Amino acid sequence: MVILPDASAAEPLAAAITAGGLRSIEVTLRTPAALDAIKRLAASSDLLVGAGTVLNPEQAERAVEAGARYVVCPGFSAAVVRRCQDLGVPVFPGVATPTEIQMALEAGLEAVKFFPAEQLGGAPMVKALSAPFPGVRFVPTGGVTTANLAAYLAVPAVLAVGGTWMVAADLLAAGDYAEITRRTAAAVAATRPDETDLGGESDAR
Repeated sequence: MVILPDASAAEPLAAAITAGGLRSIEVTLRTPAALDAIKRLAASSDLLVGAGTVLNPEQAERAVEAGARYVVCPGFSAAVVRRCQDLGVPVFPGVATPTEIQMALEAGLEAVKFFPAEQLGGAPMVKALSAPFPGVRFVPTGGVTTANLAAYLAVPAVLAVGGTWMVAADLLAAGDYAEITRRTAAAVAATRPDETDLGGESDAR
C-alpha cells in the first residue's frame, strides 16, 4: 500500500518496486493525487494497480476509470461491494469480526482484507477466524512488516499481505527510491525462505 501526495512520484516508484521484485501496488485514496497516480501507474508500468481506502461507490467508479484493477476498503460496505461487482473488478472489504466475514460471504465474496491485523491479534487471529470459514481467503494489513509477514503467509488461508513499510512516507519525501527497492526486495525474499543463493541471501526473483 502506498500514500502518494504527489502523482509525479508514480513512475519512479513503479520502477523502484518492480526492481525489488514486486508486481502489485495499492494506491490509497487518501490524497488528492491518488487517482492521477493510479492513472499514471496503470499507463506506464506492468504493475497490477489497485485502489485502497475506497469508502463509497463513487470512489470505486473513479478508481476503476483511472485504471485500478482491484478495490480495497478499510471496512465492509455493501454498496461498494455491489458497485465493484457491477464493474467487474475484484473487491476486498475490510473485516475484523466473524459477523463481517459472514456479511462478505453473503455478498458473494471469498476473499477479504483483515484490518488492522496486528492490533486484532496477528497471524494467530487469522488462523482462528479461518477455522469456521474454511472457504475464505484473507489479506492481512496493518502492522505487517518484513519481520512478521512470513508468519502470516504460513497460514494457509492467507492470500497475500499488504503494508506501507516498503514505501514509507519519509522515503517518498526524500526520493530515496534505492531504499524502497531494498525494502521491497527484502520483503519479497522473506516470502521465499527456502530459495537461497550461494551467498546465503534469499533470491527475490
